[in-house]
Amino acid sequence: MNQKDIPVFEEWPFKNPPIETTKKKIEKDILDLQNAQTGEEAFKVIKRHAKTMDKLSNALTHAQVLFTLDTTNKKYAKVMNKVNEEMPPLSALENRFTDALLKSNHRPYLEKKLGAHYFKMVEYSLKSFDERIVEESIEENKLTTEYGARLAAVMVPFRGETYNLSQMGKFLQDLDRETRKEASKAYYEALEEASSDLEEIYDKLVKVRDAMAKKLGYKNYVPLGYLRMQRYDYNEEDVKAYREAIHEVVTPIASKILKAQFKRTGIRSPEIYDLSLAFKSGNPLPKGTTADKIEAAKKMYDELSEDTGYFFRFMADHHVLDLEAKKGKQGGGYMTYFPTYGTPFIFSNFNGTSGDVDVLTHEFGHSFQAYAARKIKIPEYRQPTSESCEIDSMSMEFFAHPWMDLFFDEPEKYRYAHLADSITFLPYGVTVDHFQEWVYEHPEASKEERKAKWRELEDYYTPVAASTFKDCKYRQEGKRWLTQAHIFEMPFYYIDYTLAQVMAFQFFNLDRKNHALAWKRYVKLCEMGGKYPFRELVLRSHMKDPFAPGVVKSTVRPLVKVLDSYVLEGE
Repeated sequence: MNQKDIPVFEEWPFKNPPIETTKKKIEKDILDLQNAQTGEEAFKVIKRHAKTMDKLSNALTHAQVLFTLDTTNKKYAKVMNKVNEEMPPLSALENRFTDALLKSNHRPYLEKKLGAHYFKMVEYSLKSFDERIVEESIEENKLTTEYGARLAAVMVPFRGETYNLSQMGKFLQDLDRETRKEASKAYYEALEEASSDLEEIYDKLVKVRDAMAKKLGYKNYVPLGYLRMQRYDYNEEDVKAYREAIHEVVTPIASKILKAQFKRTGIRSPEIYDLSLAFKSGNPLPKGTTADKIEAAKKMYDELSEDTGYFFRFMADHHVLDLEAKKGKQGGGYMTYFPTYGTPFIFSNFNGTSGDVDVLTHEFGHSFQAYAARKIKIPEYRQPTSESCEIDSMSMEFFAHPWMDLFFDEPEKYRYAHLADSITFLPYGVTVDHFQEWVYEHPEASKEERKAKWRELEDYYTPVAASTFKDCKYRQEGKRWLTQAHIFEMPFYYIDYTLAQVMAFQFFNLDRKNHALAWKRYVKLCEMGGKYPFRELVLRSHMKDPFAPGVVKSTVRPLVKVLDSYVLEGE
C-alpha cells in the first residue's frame, strides 16, 4: 500500500488475527519448500511466506495496540486471550517451516540470495522453541497479559482524585517537598496493595520459563533467554565483564551526580521522594499541551533533516501517535510497526514532566529506523535486535538537544538533567540484568530471597540512591523491580538499553564535534536494519564496541566535563 493512501489510524479496519488461515498457508509453504525443484522455486516460496507472516503480524499488532490503549475493553481482551492460546501452536508450525528451510537441498543458492546471517537467525529461532513447550508458552503469554492488566489497574488516590501510576509522575517531581512526600506515600501504598499479586505472577513466570528451558535441554533459562533475545555475537561472560565495567567506571560518577543534586537542592537528609527533584527551583517542565509538543517536534524534525521532517509529519497526520496517559491505558511507552502499512505507531503516557519529551524523541528514533529501513524486503532484516534498536532511539534523544528551547523555557536545565539521568541510568540498567540472571540461575529461590537479592544489587550498583530508601517500606524491602515491565514480559531485555546508552553517548560526543559526520553514521546505522548482528553493526557504523576494554571509560568520563559546562541559572 502506498503511504499516501493510508487512512488515519482510527479508520484502519480491525479484523481478528487470521491464525487458522495462516496455519494452512504455512503447511502449504512447508510442502512447497520441500518439493521445490530449483533454488528459484524455493526462494519464491520464502517470499510468499514472508508476505503471509507480514499480514498476520499486522493483524496481531493492531490487536495488541488496541488492547494496550484500553485494557478494560472486553472485546480486545478476549481477542488477546485467544491470541495467547493460538500463537504457540502456530509458532510450532513455523518451526517446521524453519526446519525445512535449513534442510533444503537449495540452501547454497538461498544463502546467496538471503545471506548467511539470515540462516543464523532462523537457526536461533529453531533452538529457542519447539512443540514440546507449547503449553508453557501459552501459560507464559497468559501471565504476561495478566501482569500488564494488573499493573494498569493500579489506581492511586491522591488529594481527592484518582490517578494511574503514570499520571502520578508530575506530583512525584513537584517542587514542594510535602507534595512529593504525600504523593510518594500514596504511590507506594497503592503498589503495596498490588505487590503480592505481582510477585505471584512473577513466581509462576519464573517456574514456567525454567520448565521450558529444561524441556529443551538447557541447564536453566539463562541460555534460552539469550537465544530468544537473538544475541548472536556476545555471551553471558561478555555481559558480566561489561556489568563490572559499569560498576567500576560509572557507579562512582553516578554517585557524585546524585550527591551534587542533593547539594544543589539543599536537601541534607534526602529521602526516596527527593530523588526525582533535580533543581532547587524545580525540574524543567515542558511548555504547552500535547498538541503544542507535537508542533514543536514538527519544527525540530523539519530542521534536523528532510527525512525526519517528512516522516514525523506523516505520523502526526495519520494519528499513529497516542501520547497521553488515560484511565485503562497500559503504562509505559513503545514503538511498534505495521508491516502492511509500512508504518510505525508510537504509544506513550504523557504526564506533564520532561519525560514527555524523552519518550517522544526516543520512540521517534525507533520509528525513524523503521522508516530508514522500509525498503528492505526480507522482514527479518528490517529491524535489528533489541540492543541495536535502542541505539536508534537513545541517540535520537541526544540529536534533539539543540532544539530543546522549543519545548522548555529553561532548555539548559533539561539538557543537564537528561544527560545526568542517562549516566545514572547505566548502573540501574545493569542491576536489572544482574537480577534477572540470578533469578533464572536460582529458579527455586523464594519471593523473599528475590527481594533480598534485588536490595543487595541496589546497594552494589546504586549505593547513594539506595541510601534514601530507609523510610519507604516498599523500596526498602526490595520491590522496585515489580513495576519494571521488561522483567516480566521480555526477560533479559534490559542490558540492551545500557549498551545502547553507551553507543548513544558516542554519537553525542561526536555530534558536539562534527554534527554532519555523526548524523551520517546514525542514518547509515538505521538503514542497515538487522542485516548484521549488534557488534558488526557498531563496527560498520565506524563506532566503538561497548564490550571492548576501556570503551565504557573513554565514552562516559568526557561527559562529566559536558555536565560541568552547562550554565544553570539560579542553582
